[in-house]
Amino acid sequence: MANLFRSVRGFNDVLPADAAAWQQLYRIAGEVFAAYGYGEIKLPLLEQTALFKRSIGEVTDIVEKEMFSFVDREGDSLSLRPEGTASCVRAGLEHGLLHNQQQRLWYAGPMFRHERPQAGRYRQFHQFGVEAYGMAGPDIDAEVIALSARLLKRLGLSDVTLELNSLGGSEVRLRYRQALLDFLLRHEASLDADSQRRVRSNPLRVLDSKSPQTQAILADAPDIIDSFDADARAHFDGLQQALGDLGLAFTINPRLVRGIDYYTSTVFEWTTTALGAQGTVLAGGRYDGLVEQLGGSATPAVGWACGIERLLLLMKAQGVAVDNGAAHVYFCALGDEAQRQARKLAEQLRDVAPSLRVVLNAGNGKLAGQLKRADRSGAQFAVVLGDAEVAAGTVQVKSLRGDAAQKTLPWSELATQLAGLVKH
Repeated sequence: MANLFRSVRGFNDVLPADAAAWQQLYRIAGEVFAAYGYGEIKLPLLEQTALFKRSIGEVTDIVEKEMFSFVDREGDSLSLRPEGTASCVRAGLEHGLLHNQQQRLWYAGPMFRHERPQAGRYRQFHQFGVEAYGMAGPDIDAEVIALSARLLKRLGLSDVTLELNSLGGSEVRLRYRQALLDFLLRHEASLDADSQRRVRSNPLRVLDSKSPQTQAILADAPDIIDSFDADARAHFDGLQQALGDLGLAFTINPRLVRGIDYYTSTVFEWTTTALGAQGTVLAGGRYDGLVEQLGGSATPAVGWACGIERLLLLMKAQGVAVDNGAAHVYFCALGDEAQRQARKLAEQLRDVAPSLRVVLNAGNGKLAGQLKRADRSGAQFAVVLGDAEVAAGTVQVKSLRGDAAQKTLPWSELATQLAGLVKH
């Protein structure tokens, strides 16, 4: 019979065999965020469209081409969130978390962009995000970057490069915008079509062009560092010194601008060559004007986000070991009384060793068939009970993934013995 329905293009299922890796990643990330004192904030999937237009910028790919937006029954324009920072600022303002306060927050969950689906980039994708509010110095920039470095290291990832730049403050950005505009207008006819469309409305976005022809022209464009004032220079120098103190190597990339308009000063990306065109693993920067732009008081802010699917792809590409979610122990029982005792023993095992994944055979069957199910489950050990074992108060423990000899254990020792044998 043919399937009546399939998932919507770019909206993917995560099956049990893959979900274990997601759980491993979430667990490690939660531990890293907690180690730096960041608290979790849970944000809604749906927001007013105007929130993203005002924060991200109307002349951006996200707002112009990629948002899932609709008008509801009340006539309000709503959008599935394409990123988390705007929602985080909105929540902070709505609940009084930001005024004259310091906050360290993190979030995780699905985001939505109507892009062309490809490896590591989907229309429903998932992100971790970190946001720090109320701290203006380069020390907090260094902290969020150090946090990101620790997360990547804890996930077992290597061969990633930290790229760093600064857009200066608002006055620096205005000066550079004019210098860049003057340059681009001299070469306007040779730019790609998208860049020609943006050159007057948002010239900094031209720096992010994927056109080789435009990038060749940009090789001679002015650098933003030439527009720095003393404050911008001091902040950028302070960040570089702090990263050096922490032993974090970085590369200055003067063309790094990020694709969202709210970035103001520090911008950074962790990149890799292991994923082809999808080279950015984690990215962020400062957005000191965003809280005020959305109706709050002037509040310094810095943060980053990373795509969870992209992290998992990189872990796979680099051969990082991930938990496959398989059972540790599979109970095989022959006969009604053996089934009753196996059910009780499985519960006792879960009580004593909660981290063990224990599967109890259902549906009876011959021992050979039950052992085949045990093997297909991926379990490391099969525990076998028959009439003789019930009468003796013992079980047979058979290794399914090694050459360890079969053991006979009394019921009283089963939990402690298995807890020591199982490899996590």
